[in-house]
Formats: sequence, C-alpha cells, structure tokens
Amino acid sequence: MISGVYTLTELEDAIAADPLLWRPLVFTNGCFDIIHAGHVRYLQAAKALGRSLVVGLNSDASVQAIKPQQLGFPSRPIVPEMQRAEVLAALKPVAAVVIFADPTANKLIERLKPNIYVKGGDYLIETLPEAPLAQAIGCEICLIEVEVPSSTTALINRILGKSCTDKS
Repeated sequence: MISGVYTLTELEDAIAADPLLWRPLVFTNGCFDIIHAGHVRYLQAAKALGRSLVVGLNSDASVQAIKPQQLGFPSRPIVPEMQRAEVLAALKPVAAVVIFADPTANKLIERLKPNIYVKGGDYLIETLPEAPLAQAIGCEICLIEVEVPSSTTALINRILGKSCTDKS
C-alpha cells in the first residue's frame, strides 16, 4: 500500500475512526495526469478551506472515457493511476487519495459526505455533474480561481511541438 492512497472503504473507516482529524473535510476530484504548478496551487487553496483534503482520482479507464484518443495525440492518461495517486498523496496539502472508475465523483461524495466540495473556477456550479448531490447532502460547493492557467493537454501539445489549434 502506498501511504495516503486508500480504497473507499478504508477511507470511510479512517474518517469514522477519527472524525476530528478529518473534518471539516474538503473533497475534490480530477485526472491529475501530469502534475503542474496550477494543480499544486489549486490543491493548496482547497486544503486551506478545511482540516483535510481528499482527492478523488479518476482511474485510467475513466480518464480514457473523459479524454478519448485523438489522432496524433498520445492516449491518456500519460501517467498510470497508481503513479498519479502516489504523486498526489505525497503533496503536502493532500491527506488522502482514492481512485474511482465512475464517470462522476457522485459515489465518493455520497459515501464520504464532505463538508466542502471544490472544483476549479473554470467550472460552473450549474454544469457541474456532482453539484445536485453535493447540495442535497448539505455540502458547500466552492469554485477556486485558477491562479496558474495551465493544462496537461497544453503541456503535451508543447512537448509534441504542436500549437493548441493544431489538430494533427
């Protein structure tokens, strides 16, 4: 087992065993394929909202579904799920990482019942698929401003020597 990486059941048990260590619990989710400064600042800002930050990490299969193969572009994720989980868990703001295979993080939100659900400011609450459930369980939703506009796709394009509009 990698320190800080949990199954959902293990994480539920850890939270139930010592809620004061975990709550208020902040939850976020995403692919976190190639970690960059934008991710780090986002996670720092998210952690500042509560006592602990739990990251729901999209599994390799769910990343492939979210980011389908494009012609001339490497398949995603670039970094396998266990390596992505290990890197995230090693970051100072992150208390726990749990990998999930569903298209949304609804199952994690339903079972972990975070106090605060965080996404980047490039999202809108109205279009966030997890928002109705989060609101129904009384979870505050917080959209964090993107401090460092960077993306894994842009980084990959730069490595490949492609412009952002180059579809080949």
